[in-house]
Amino acid sequence: MSSRRVLRIAVPALALLVWLVIAVVAGPLAGKLSQVSADDASTFLPASAESTQVQALLPEFTDTAYFPAIIAGEHPNGWTDADSSYLSDAVAPLQGAEGFAPRFSPALVADDGLAAQLIVPVATGGDPSDAVERLQGALADPPPGVTIAMTGPAVQAADLSGAFAGIDGILLLVAGVLVLIILVLVYRSPILPIVVLMSAVFGLALASGVVYALADSGTVELNGQSQGILFILVFGAATDYALLLVARYREHLATDDDPRRALVTAWRATLPPIAASAGTVILGVLCLLFSDLNSNRSLGPIAAIGVAASLIASITFLPAALALLGRTAFWPRRPKPTGADEPHRLWKSVADIVAAAPRRTWAATLVVLVIGAAFAPMFRADGVATTDFFLGDADSVAGAELHDAHFDAGSGSPTWVITSTSNAEETATAVRQVPGVATADVLVADGAPVVRDGRAAVQSVLADDPDSLAAQDTIEAIRGTVADDVIVGGPTAVDLDTRITARHDRNLVIPLVLIVVLAVLILLLRSIVAPLLLLGTTVLSFATTLGVGALLFNGPFGFPGADPVVPLFAFVFLVALGVDYNIFLMTRAREEAQRLGTRDGMLSALTSTGGVISAAGIVLAATFAALAVIPLLFLAQVAFLVAFGVLIDTLVVRSLLVPAIALDVGRRIWFPSALSKD
Repeated sequence: MSSRRVLRIAVPALALLVWLVIAVVAGPLAGKLSQVSADDASTFLPASAESTQVQALLPEFTDTAYFPAIIAGEHPNGWTDADSSYLSDAVAPLQGAEGFAPRFSPALVADDGLAAQLIVPVATGGDPSDAVERLQGALADPPPGVTIAMTGPAVQAADLSGAFAGIDGILLLVAGVLVLIILVLVYRSPILPIVVLMSAVFGLALASGVVYALADSGTVELNGQSQGILFILVFGAATDYALLLVARYREHLATDDDPRRALVTAWRATLPPIAASAGTVILGVLCLLFSDLNSNRSLGPIAAIGVAASLIASITFLPAALALLGRTAFWPRRPKPTGADEPHRLWKSVADIVAAAPRRTWAATLVVLVIGAAFAPMFRADGVATTDFFLGDADSVAGAELHDAHFDAGSGSPTWVITSTSNAEETATAVRQVPGVATADVLVADGAPVVRDGRAAVQSVLADDPDSLAAQDTIEAIRGTVADDVIVGGPTAVDLDTRITARHDRNLVIPLVLIVVLAVLILLLRSIVAPLLLLGTTVLSFATTLGVGALLFNGPFGFPGADPVVPLFAFVFLVALGVDYNIFLMTRAREEAQRLGTRDGMLSALTSTGGVISAAGIVLAATFAALAVIPLLFLAQVAFLVAFGVLIDTLVVRSLLVPAIALDVGRRIWFPSALSKD
């Protein structure tokens, strides 16, 4: 065997070996990411937020090592002393146990005599799920006629932890199965889909290892939503890049009898658009670094790492595997060197339709998209109550409903107002008079106000559910009533500040993403007209997606609204990823235009890339749709918007609107480059 032949086998084999080592070392860390993630809303806020400032001062006034699990019991025939004894006795063995405070509150009977509540302080360090589960076990056998439910911050945190528990298993399983099914349908081969899927898995292993190291060192803050989006983004991006390379490889196999030479040619041809696509997405998501909300800001580098890992796997592992497999990768339909590309019948028909009447095509398509976009203002993204975060049943939501029927809803989750000692009583009186406030009293110990560095604390109980939007409105009213040097915090204030900060981030990041993506397109296409066209059509598809989302969310889906971060995330991913497909199309069109002219080059690009780009869009839509398996409203909404938006962008905008406008504009679309003057 010649030395050259040995190298042709040894180099790709070595590349595969390196990736196997990466998978063995970093792969298991994907399952450990939840160990270095945190989903406490208070950690998402910047230090400048009012509730964050209160959170920093609270340890001086009260024990913040615990947060409450509120046990609510109800007896329709009247709450008895025996019922109270049951509550106290059932949980008494847990006092001082790991994860619990040394003492619990006594059972407090409601004014209506039909219920009682008992507050159990649960340790804030670590996952409260185990403590909540032990409480549920202790209360599993109530007296006849008594209903027991639990709510409060500790139970809500446990519910969130349970919702994100499926990320490591079911989310990856669903995404992997969906991608595999689509790839089998696309390639009609049992080998190639496995190779492409392995590329995505190895990319995920690399990304997980890097993110784990950064999160464990405290360099980035990881949470459940970022972890879920990382998994989906890597699967979708790696598969998209693989589809593009494999499609070009198959084209060259039809005209070249040497598989290795065909692969090198395909790799060189696809590297620029794949790298440009990945670079656009990376720069787009890194715009999230300008966010004030820590959860948004941390998603930027995490998503960028995922896309970079996908790119590296797609341009190293995948070519190495294809080099070793050759035409066998496509078995049983091995491409044969016929001297001509295989015809793309469907996309040739689409190209003929666009070419026959480009102006009519883009006008009709534009009308349909604008009709959908007209409903975008109906999209409600002013925030939702914390109890609406969950899809399906949640213990904290059921417990809140039972508790609120008999007690001031805010008991157990007080609002804290930090003021100067001299104004403490005046502040308490002012807070007490705000509508929606049940009680407000200066914190005392041994009959005297608790004073720390000239400050005093006012503890307030809200009349509304502390997780509701009405309670957040009350916080705003309190802040508008008290003096400027008084700060207001607590769980409800954290939710309000998170909502306000998310709204600020949305208004800041969206224009930044547009500017960055436009700059990348101008540099890539060496044109001004084409980038403006591509960006404009992508924004239009986003508006259409938002309009359709508004109709469905407000109607059949019955969603109560959306968090301000939902349209932000949908925009970032739709614009960055949507422009990807236009990059794939327009870079090929530019390449063909240099040989055939603008009109024929665009039609050739549409014909040759139509199948692969559509398949890539379907794969990406399917992977993002997999986020809906996590029973959280936010992720379900992002999943729908991105999946639907990608399909609109792939099947309508990229297939009809952009090519039709390009044909109508003609060579001027490349202005001011030399192509516009031919």
